[in-house]
Amino acid sequence: MSTTTAQSGLARARRGLAPGGPGGGPSNRKSKLSSQTRRTFFWLLLPSIVLLVLIHGYPLVYAGVQATHDGSLIDTGNFVGVENFGHVLSSPAFWKAAQFTLWFTIVGVFGSWLVGLGLALLLRTKIPAGGTFKILLLLPWVVPIVVSSTAWNWLVATPDSLIPSLFRSLGLGTPLFLADPNLAAVMVMAFKVWVSFPFMMMMISAALASVDTTVYEAASMDGASKWQQFSQITLPLIARSTYISWILMTIFCVNDFPTIYLLTGGGPVDATTSLVVLAYRTVFQDFQTGPGVAIAFLMTLTLVVVSVFLYRQIRKSSVE
Repeated sequence: MSTTTAQSGLARARRGLAPGGPGGGPSNRKSKLSSQTRRTFFWLLLPSIVLLVLIHGYPLVYAGVQATHDGSLIDTGNFVGVENFGHVLSSPAFWKAAQFTLWFTIVGVFGSWLVGLGLALLLRTKIPAGGTFKILLLLPWVVPIVVSSTAWNWLVATPDSLIPSLFRSLGLGTPLFLADPNLAAVMVMAFKVWVSFPFMMMMISAALASVDTTVYEAASMDGASKWQQFSQITLPLIARSTYISWILMTIFCVNDFPTIYLLTGGGPVDATTSLVVLAYRTVFQDFQTGPGVAIAFLMTLTLVVVSVFLYRQIRKSSVE
């Protein structure tokens, strides 16, 4: 069967049509709300909006005041404008933390997504005790982070821990996973993937559950290979869920304090210090509220930019 025929079959399958069926999918009809209905929705939403503004607005305004003053936790201090932002942006510690945060986020998002995608596809097949297996896969996400970090410390923290001892018995030396800067960074990223992949797995499983199996049957009858079905049917059909999970996981990774702090405390030699850990140290250890809050504002701005970009990808991801 020719490649052209397979491609046309894939296009029909994505639209949910049987082989040889007419082209074109169902039209999307946008309902128009009447002005009265819109006013009703507005008044119903207004109390929630006011409550959210009161809950989040005051802390945001107060944080903005702190970011433009040279005060401490107990005193607002003098107004310094954007001096705190300039001090932060010229600090080598900030850029070192930003670099680690970037890699931590990239590995955390895409590493957990790849593992979650693989497991979600596996769970769609008929495997023995699939329900029990799925529950066990949720444990890294369900177990409190304090327990998980304690378990990982027990596995790798000292030369006599289980994994270093295993390396030593295999003649591979005794790696100091949490003492070596490079190994510590790798361990923190691996730990993030470990505690995050169940979330991705559940998001992808929910998206895959909404895909009609007849779509794959139609593509198979038109000669599409398994890889073509995966790359041109599965991935496009779960694209919206994928982008949403990337937005959420990016926010989780950038703002993740306990995963890093409980495992390494930001060390050794600040090798695993992320922006949120640096902000915490600046405010609560160095008592420099202005620069610490300035770091938080820069993190927020970055997250907004990334979220807007991914949200635009969601709007473009409709299947033709």
